[in-house]
Amino acid sequence: MNWKLAWSLPLVITLAACTSKGKVREPTPLQPLAESQTSSSTLWSRHTWLGRDYSQLQVAAERDAVFVSDRHGEVLALDPETGDRIWRTALDVRASAGPGVLDALVVVGTLDGEVIALSRADGVERWRKSVNSEVMAVPVGAGQLLVVRTVDGRTYGLNADTGEELWQFERTVPNLTLRGLSEPTLLGGRVFVGLDSGRMASLEGLTGRVLWEQLISAPAGRTELERIADIDAPIAASARELFVASAGGEVVAVDGDTGQVLWRRPVRTTASMAVVGERLIVSDSSGVVWGLDTRTGSADWKQEGLQYRRTTAPTVQGNYVVVGDMKGYLHWIDPATGAFVGRSRFGRSGFQGAFATLDDQLVVQRGDGRVGVLQVQ
Repeated sequence: MNWKLAWSLPLVITLAACTSKGKVREPTPLQPLAESQTSSSTLWSRHTWLGRDYSQLQVAAERDAVFVSDRHGEVLALDPETGDRIWRTALDVRASAGPGVLDALVVVGTLDGEVIALSRADGVERWRKSVNSEVMAVPVGAGQLLVVRTVDGRTYGLNADTGEELWQFERTVPNLTLRGLSEPTLLGGRVFVGLDSGRMASLEGLTGRVLWEQLISAPAGRTELERIADIDAPIAASARELFVASAGGEVVAVDGDTGQVLWRRPVRTTASMAVVGERLIVSDSSGVVWGLDTRTGSADWKQEGLQYRRTTAPTVQGNYVVVGDMKGYLHWIDPATGAFVGRSRFGRSGFQGAFATLDDQLVVQRGDGRVGVLQVQ
C-alpha cells in the first residue's frame, strides 16, 4: 500500500531556514520608513475560536458579510461595518477548509470528508455531501458548479444547488507532500488545478474532461523530502496567462489555452500570488517579496526588508500591495518599485490564511482567531 505522509509547511520552512550549523536565521529587523503614503486604523476586531493549526480555514469577505469558521465547525457571518453577528451556525464538525462563498451558499469542508453548504442569508444547512477524504482546499465555484479537492488526489465537481456529484478527476499522490492543497481556479468555463505531483491540469467545467496537463516542476533529489514538488499556491491569472508556483522552487507562466510553458523563474513559494498590471507579486518561502514581469519572468524588483519574517501572501489593496508578518505587522508596498509606503500593526502574532479586501478596507485574521477590519487611507 502506498501511504501518504503529510508534512506541515511551517516545519519545512523551519528546516530550510537553518544554517549548516543548525542555527535558525534571525528575522530581518524592521527599518523606519522614509515616507508613509498610506495609513490604517482598526474599524473593529472580534475574537473567534480558530486556534493555530495547519488547516485551510480563512476569512471570506463580501459586501453583505464577513464569513469565518473555526476548526470546530462554528461558522459566523459578521457585519462588515460593525463586526456584529448576523448569524451563527454550530456544525460540530472538524472543519478544515473554507468558508467558500458561492452566490447564495457558504461552504466548508471537513477532516472527515464532508462538504457542507449553508444558506448565505441565515446559516441554515442546505445540503451535506460525503467525499472520500479530508478537504484541504477552500471550495470554490461559479454558477451551478462547486469544485472541491481532497488529500487523496481527487477533485470533485458538485452541483451547487444539491451537492450531487457531477464528475470526478483523480491523480496519484506522492508518498511525501506538504499539508494543504492548491485552491482550484475557475476561468472561462474551465477548472485549473495544481497537483501534488508538480503537474497542473485544465478541466472542462461541465464534465471534468481533461483538456491538457503540464509538468510544472519535476521532483528532483535523492530523498523524498528533496523531491517535494507540490503546487499548493492558488493559480494566479492575467488575460491569457496563468502563473503557478511549486514547492520545488519555481514560478512558472503557462498559456491558459494550451498549457504551453512561457517562462520559468527560480522562486520558491507555496503562498498565493497577486497580479498588478504587468507585474506578478510573489512572497517567497524566506520572506523576500518579488515583483516579476508577467511577460518574461524577469525581476523588476526584490524587497528583502522582510526576510525570515514569515510574510503572508500578497494582497492587492487599492494602488498598493499588502503583506503581513509573524509579529502582526502589515506592510504596504508600491508594486511599481517594491518600496515600503506604509506600515501598521494588528496585534503581536502572525496571520491565518489570505487577506480579503472590501474597497478601502482590509480584512485580516490572526492565527489566534481574532478577525479585524482595517480602514485604509
